[in-house]
Amino acid sequence: MAAVLRLLPVLVALLLPGTARAAERVDLLLVLSADVSRSVDHSKFQLQREGYAAAIADPKVLDAVTSGRHRRIAMCFVEWSGAGNQALVIDWTIVDGPEAARKFGDKLLELPRSFADRTSISGGIDFAMAQLARAPFEAPRHVIDISADGTHNSGRDVTAARDDAVNKGVTINALVILSERPLAWNPQHTNPPGGLPNYFRDHVIGGPARSWSSPRISSRSVRRSSRS
Repeated sequence: MAAVLRLLPVLVALLLPGTARAAERVDLLLVLSADVSRSVDHSKFQLQREGYAAAIADPKVLDAVTSGRHRRIAMCFVEWSGAGNQALVIDWTIVDGPEAARKFGDKLLELPRSFADRTSISGGIDFAMAQLARAPFEAPRHVIDISADGTHNSGRDVTAARDDAVNKGVTINALVILSERPLAWNPQHTNPPGGLPNYFRDHVIGGPARSWSSPRISSRSVRRSSRS
């Protein structure tokens, strides 16, 4: 009983308004959101993992990362496929220089693939938004970088998910992975009429300074996100 009484002042202090610890400030919250649906073969999967790991550690990217007021950003990495398939691969991590970037990239290269199902871009967007909402940091800019090789075919309407995110001030960029040959069992998935880049431009990207790039994940695309 005495121990409980000693704890009461602590519990009361934690519950009182204004006693919560302020969230740590960063210049950007960045969600790296990777497609791991069935159409993403091993080479495309490796392109995403290795491309992001290399881009994050690129000196030009790190210059952009450390050029803001707080000289650091926070990022996490998620993977998704069908409407019910999303996973947090690497939780929120501060990146403020070469060592932090290298550790993030090394961890990314070590972890296994999460899924291989359909393609729910809307599910990927909604899951990324949930990560932004639970981030333990505060930032003036919120960005989702989606890398994918095909059109949306599972879950709620992708443009609705995009619009919901944009209306909350989030920028969505796309890293469009082009396929040399159409997917054998569903050619229009990877090679839709008008081309996959146009599909992402019209249905997926949005918000301030939105952008898309292809065919490979480069330091330029990640650097653009860190400055957008």
